[in-house]
Amino acid sequence: MIVHLNLHDRLVIVIGGGNEALKRINSLLRENCQILVISSAINNQIKTLVKNKKIKFKKQKIQNMNIFLTHTPYMIITTTNDKKLNQKIINYAKKKKIIAYSSDNPELSDFSNPAIIDFANIIQIAIFTGGRSPAMSKKLKEESEKIFKKIITKEDINQIKIQNKARELARKVIATQNERKMYLRSIMNDKEIKQLIKDGKLKKAEKQAITILRNWK
Repeated sequence: MIVHLNLHDRLVIVIGGGNEALKRINSLLRENCQILVISSAINNQIKTLVKNKKIKFKKQKIQNMNIFLTHTPYMIITTTNDKKLNQKIINYAKKKKIIAYSSDNPELSDFSNPAIIDFANIIQIAIFTGGRSPAMSKKLKEESEKIFKKIITKEDINQIKIQNKARELARKVIATQNERKMYLRSIMNDKEIKQLIKDGKLKKAEKQAITILRNWK
């Protein structure tokens, strides 16, 4: 089962400062969470993220689990080359009921990392082998991405933006879920809105969606 965790404003600690850590950090940056990297050293890309205040960094070699007494995270991701340390961190997290992931031990982790095809951080498609072959996940992602880029258009992404705005407004005006669904379908099928989106006139498309909402009965 593939799920998407709501990490908004939650603290996620990443242990390690190499390329594997960077890969996990880049995924987390889309989640609007607080990211703290703990490591004795970090690579240049991570240094840039720290400098730009995208993430926080604590320079420290992990020797015991006391570090987590002052920083209690919602999730821990460990990416070090030390398998014993990674295992200790996973064991500690499980004991404290903290969600945990180890790059070298996905079987004992609380979740797996699928290969993600991302479109403007709005549409995401996961390629997942259940941890059996991360290499094949990556290969299939690269092959599938070429196909999906032909299927998913800029108009689709902009339609989602309009739908999101319309959905927020509809919650305040339309009482039932079924009625809201009908309204949102009407927005999606409205020829004028489709044309405005195609022409790149998103503000006018939003106004048309609001007009339809005002006249909704």
